[in-house]
Amino acid sequence: QVQLVESGGGLVQAGGSLRLSCAASGRTFSSYAMGWFRQAPGKEREFVAAIIWSGGSTYYTDSVKGRFRISRDNAKNTVYLQMNSLKPEDTAVYYCAARINQPVVVTSTRYYDYWGQGTQVTVSS
Repeated sequence: QVQLVESGGGLVQAGGSLRLSCAASGRTFSSYAMGWFRQAPGKEREFVAAIIWSGGSTYYTDSVKGRFRISRDNAKNTVYLQMNSLKPEDTAVYYCAARINQPVVVTSTRYYDYWGQGTQVTVSS
């Protein structure tokens, strides 16, 4: 079993920054890809960013390009989401997810095998 634990959410003013962390643990954890998704009240869960664990290729949804950065720490089995220039529309619960094997469509929730419990990000105007 794999566990994903997010942290780092909170309340921030527009223009501010937060860094989310997702720590992975479990039996011989290894993954092909890690993703960040978010879900605002009344909306579907949507893709934010993803990283391919080996090689480090990254992917972003258009609305966060240039503001968010996904990264990984192999030694700590941890993925980060640095969020800068936050906007009120970034308010949501943020989830990290792991895809263990290929193939993967990084933008699709259906391809991910494990999910964290989520962390709330609230951006005030």
